[in-house]
Amino acid sequence: MTTTVKTERHSQTLKLVHIAMFSALMMIGANISSYLVIGGVPITLQTFFAILAGLLLGSRTGAAAMAFYAFIGLAGLPVFAQFSGGLDTLISPTFGFIVSFIILAYATGKIAERFPTVIGFVAAALVGLIINYGFGTNWMYAAYRFWFAAPEGFTYEMAWAWMAVPFPKDLILTVAAGIFGYRLKPIVSKYM
Repeated sequence: MTTTVKTERHSQTLKLVHIAMFSALMMIGANISSYLVIGGVPITLQTFFAILAGLLLGSRTGAAAMAFYAFIGLAGLPVFAQFSGGLDTLISPTFGFIVSFIILAYATGKIAERFPTVIGFVAAALVGLIINYGFGTNWMYAAYRFWFAAPEGFTYEMAWAWMAVPFPKDLILTVAAGIFGYRLKPIVSKYM
């Protein structure tokens, strides 16, 4: 009986550690762009880490890690891209991407749980990228159209054209996250 209680406590503690760890990775991934810009394209690793959170931690814990990251930023700590944070980010054009990290972590986790093969993990990662771009870009478009000052001549097509610049980098990192997640999952599962 004591062993079961100890194991459950250990498991809960480990989940909290994983949530904190992936929240910290998101903070680093969001702000690495302050130091790393290639060809004018800021390199962030947020989508990569959000996908890995879902793949490695599972749907619920991965989504919890992304929600914790969002909460920390909304509480005012400068953990979002360009060292921003606070409640005012709720109305920023890029806040949709932060929300999408929670959804994509849950979705990638669910798909990977159902299809635990390398193809399943890569497919889950690609679905996560689609969620990230779909939700984030549509939020950005809505923000510029309804509550933020849009650039002159701003259109829905222009919003998607802006996303074409980081897409190749994100696609490569997404496939890498799927493969990396598949390789790491057995190791992480031992300690969950």
